[in-house]
Amino acid sequence: MKITLNPNEEIVKTVREGLKKTGGYCPCKRERTEDNKCMCKEFKQQTADPEFEGYCHCMLYYKSLTD
Repeated sequence: MKITLNPNEEIVKTVREGLKKTGGYCPCKRERTEDNKCMCKEFKQQTADPEFEGYCHCMLYYKSLTD
């Protein structure tokens, strides 16, 4: 398993700017709860699944099954 940033630099820049504006909370979600603090609970749960491969909700991080 490997978690990397999205290779699209524009997406990374946009999401990081959103994270700064929200104090580290996912800019794609309305609620500002600890569950939505980056790296969000949803993506952490997805990464715990050994068969999951894909992006987090805001497309900042990508989990690949290969190293």
